[in-house]
Amino acid sequence: MSCAVAPGSPVFSPSRLGLLTPLDQLHHHHHGASFLPSSPLRPFAPLRARIVHHDPSPCAAQPPPAAKPADPSSVAAAPAKAPVKRRRPAPLLVPAAVTVAPAVLEAAAASGVDEVAEQGDGFAAFCRRGKGRKRVEMEDRHVAAVALGGDRAQALFAVFDGHGGKRAAEFAADNMPRIVAEELERSTRGGGGAGRAAVEGAVRRAYLRTDEEFSSSSNSKNREQAGGGACCVTALLRDGGRQLVVSGAGDCRAVLSRAGRAEALTDDHRASRQDERDRIEALKGGLVLNCRGTWRVQGSLAVTRGIGDAHLKPWVVAEPETTTVDVGADCELLILASDGLWDKVGNQEAVDAASSFTSDLPAACRRLVDMAVSRGSSDDISVLVVQLQRRPLR
Repeated sequence: MSCAVAPGSPVFSPSRLGLLTPLDQLHHHHHGASFLPSSPLRPFAPLRARIVHHDPSPCAAQPPPAAKPADPSSVAAAPAKAPVKRRRPAPLLVPAAVTVAPAVLEAAAASGVDEVAEQGDGFAAFCRRGKGRKRVEMEDRHVAAVALGGDRAQALFAVFDGHGGKRAAEFAADNMPRIVAEELERSTRGGGGAGRAAVEGAVRRAYLRTDEEFSSSSNSKNREQAGGGACCVTALLRDGGRQLVVSGAGDCRAVLSRAGRAEALTDDHRASRQDERDRIEALKGGLVLNCRGTWRVQGSLAVTRGIGDAHLKPWVVAEPETTTVDVGADCELLILASDGLWDKVGNQEAVDAASSFTSDLPAACRRLVDMAVSRGSSDDISVLVVQLQRRPLR
């Protein structure tokens, strides 16, 4: 292929030659597969090697000598000068935009799940996959484990928001109910009883065990799986629904409706929290950076706690914060949701919207998801609502 370039074109002026650098190989990663379209610029590779970079440093520039006035008598005797040869400018290389093939996106969308709904006695859940351009699968998971550990007087409800893939959220949803039941039983056998401190300690150990087991299973597989993580929020209903133990690690949130007023039972673990930044920076190598207005651990992750994220240990931890509430007559609804909801809907707004559908909990969950989507949320959204006064565990 040949092309003609107009001489003296300002596009190829020496001041812009420094911007023409060899192009790195472009990659697009999707679930361990790489899509590398053949570059239409390959024939110009030899030309790129001949690009001359001029030193833009002002120290290298020398002022030209002052011109002397020409002697008219010597003009005729001066020999004719040879024409100045100019170097042909290097071609302007415009990289082609590399995107995932449409067929790949269509196949991922066809094989994925857009919505998940679940309903039980006294609870309902609804999850919707986000419509962001990079979201080709649902990364959220939820759990509604009634009769936890075979005990009909207790249940575990949870929402897990995955990042860097679905694997951490999927692992936590599949294994945390079992681990929580084991830790509660171990606490009872060990003489710890069923007191508030003993139960909170059992839930804490369950979070740490889930994180450890996920990290162990990830290390035995590929590196991509080890890099994923998940934020968690769990609600353990005990004593026939009279006691509520809520724990969280990350930015999933639990909100209680008490006599119509919203009460947040968890605090979001984000790098913007001063106490979380202090904790991370007190550790060796810990660093929290403000990247385009968002605080991130090591300039990477906006949340500071959760399951997984092996590449960010020991700064990102699975240690949960736990609150225990005695469920009284004024405790109406419990809302567990991922940040896809809370980034767009306030705590009191969520309580007001859900309370208007107390006789139809699935409709309450859908209403909350629709509110977030209508306000521009492109994240995965998971909402789980528990009606506390129905006492489904009795």
